[in-house]
Amino acid sequence: MYFDQNMKKAPTFLFALLTIFSLVFTACLQEEEHVPLRIAVSKSGPGDHYAQYARWLKVHDSTLVIFNLYELQIDSALQLLSTCDGLLLSGGPDIHPQWYGQEADSSRLGSVDLRRDTLEMAAIEKAIELAIPVLGICRGEQIINISQGGSLYQDIPTDTDSKLFHRCKERENCYHQVMIDSSSKLFQTTGAGMGFVNTNHHQAIDRLADNLRATAHAEDGLIEAIEWKNPEGKSLFMGVQWHPERMDHSNPLALPVGLYFLKAAESRQKAAAE
Repeated sequence: MYFDQNMKKAPTFLFALLTIFSLVFTACLQEEEHVPLRIAVSKSGPGDHYAQYARWLKVHDSTLVIFNLYELQIDSALQLLSTCDGLLLSGGPDIHPQWYGQEADSSRLGSVDLRRDTLEMAAIEKAIELAIPVLGICRGEQIINISQGGSLYQDIPTDTDSKLFHRCKERENCYHQVMIDSSSKLFQTTGAGMGFVNTNHHQAIDRLADNLRATAHAEDGLIEAIEWKNPEGKSLFMGVQWHPERMDHSNPLALPVGLYFLKAAESRQKAAAE
């Protein structure tokens, strides 16, 4: 009798055992199939400010592999970029005015890095060629515009009549309002028609490149975000003047921007694997 009862229980036990095995095997298989996204950053690495970009993106995906292009020779950096799924153009010093056909005015221009200018211009060209999504932050937004034929104000206080502070002594407490175009991808991404962003720049977009559109403006009319004018069939190409990586995670103009970039990178990775 004891034998018969246990024989009746055996199929149930075996089914449970097979179910557990199947779940474990599936989980292991999925883990093996996961390929981490490879993100190239024009300048990343040590130091509080440059390290923040990787930390910001890894809030969404801790498995990201981040590459610092700046530590490589340009040819090697471009070769590495061709293996990546996204390009992040980080903030930094002023872009030399020679890139937009102006003379450098030492009374208005801050520090420059000609090697970085050359690296980023080449990286943008390569990313567009290979349909790699691009996100530019602060300086990154500005060089996106320059790469497409636009120009900058070398110094907002002396080149414009703006009364709005775009840079403060206490930069951690420097914010202003932006208005976002409701027809833009930025609006679709963040769901915000307006918001407050941090600000730490003395340069800004002057002449917008013909193939780009402004998607956000400050109260003084200066451009705060850009993207493709005609995005059909093109990879992500977006720039924001603020620093979302330094903002509170609850701000809709912070984490969602990074998530949108990573989703575009993931789509590119899948397309490349097909």
